[in-house]
Amino acid sequence: MAYTQTELDALKAAFAAGVLRLTYDGKSVEYGSAEDMLRRISVIEGEMAKAGGRPLPVAGFATSRRAR
Repeated sequence: MAYTQTELDALKAAFAAGVLRLTYDGKSVEYGSAEDMLRRISVIEGEMAKAGGRPLPVAGFATSRRAR
């Protein structure tokens, strides 16, 4: 799967804000825990590093909300 910088940035921002649900590029994802988010961040960073650190350009707006 080709991950994007937009996806990675949205995930890191949500993690930093303490939320488990995020929306980016019209897609919503809810993670079960902060550990799940950290694992996804690690996977994305690893895949991007293998691809030479050049993610595909994507235009979009990321939003997030706090888990209840």
